[in-house]
Amino acid sequence: MRRREFITVLSGAAAWPLAGSAQQPSGMRRIGVLMGPTESDQDAQLEIATFRQGLQKLGWTGGKVRIAYRWGAGDVARMRIFARELIALQPDAVLASTTPALAALVAETRTVPIVFVRVSDPVGDGFVDSLSKPSGNVTGFSNIGTFLAGKWIQLLKQITPSLARVSVMFNPETAPGGGVHFLRAAEAAGSSIGIDVVAARVNDDSGIKHAVATIGHEKSGGLIILPDVFLVVHRQLIIELTARHRVPTIYQYRYFPASGGLMSYGTVALDQYSKAAEYIHRIFNGATVSDLPIQQSERFELVINLNTAKALGFDIPLQLQLLADEVIE
Repeated sequence: MRRREFITVLSGAAAWPLAGSAQQPSGMRRIGVLMGPTESDQDAQLEIATFRQGLQKLGWTGGKVRIAYRWGAGDVARMRIFARELIALQPDAVLASTTPALAALVAETRTVPIVFVRVSDPVGDGFVDSLSKPSGNVTGFSNIGTFLAGKWIQLLKQITPSLARVSVMFNPETAPGGGVHFLRAAEAAGSSIGIDVVAARVNDDSGIKHAVATIGHEKSGGLIILPDVFLVVHRQLIIELTARHRVPTIYQYRYFPASGGLMSYGTVALDQYSKAAEYIHRIFNGATVSDLPIQQSERFELVINLNTAKALGFDIPLQLQLLADEVIE
């Protein structure tokens, strides 16, 4: 496993010393960041840039803050190791991106303030007792509710009127709630309109290939890709396979259709990173975690890749195109 050297993003200097070594400059704050995706992911780098810009706007520039990064690459074991490393550095606050990253950090500390982003069900996964008044050391921004499972099925149905069976793909080790939260919601939504919903559990490339090929053999099948960092890391493979097998597929994040996927409906992830910077700023200025309620996303976007739809032979209704926040042509 390659271990990335600590970097100081805002000041350009070396990372903060290990515990027990030289003292930090007076007033210096230290932030640990545990990201779920890979370091080479350009969209994840954009998210980090948004977080840094948020800090800068709030005055955390120059020698005032230092940041240490770790990248989980969609691997739970890797995230656990990196969470341990970050907490050992005694940061003043930690940013956790994605559910398994948060789980890894919570297992290491109950005192260091943790601000999370892109976590779907913080109450259901046991990270907090309440959204309005979180106890302990965890707060942040929930990116989605399971209610969207019904919306995903409706959108697939509009594109594929003959839709009779929808597979929900996720990795039980990395998906929110092990995938169960969304799967149950999808099953209920599908049952109400006569669509069978089944789980497509995967944990490696071969599993993804087999699942997509199986769905492709079903003339009336569709696919939902859950908000799961493992699937984010493997998104190019998923996009290529769903195109090859002509599987109508819906995702949560915009960067899937931007990379050639069919369509997405979900939250605007970048919003959460700038808001996370605000929460960390407030913590550095004396706020306690219980003062900072967990916020749920209020802005959603529908993105359709019309080029992909045409290539796959799917007819996107004009009304749906007009409702879309973005149509990629």
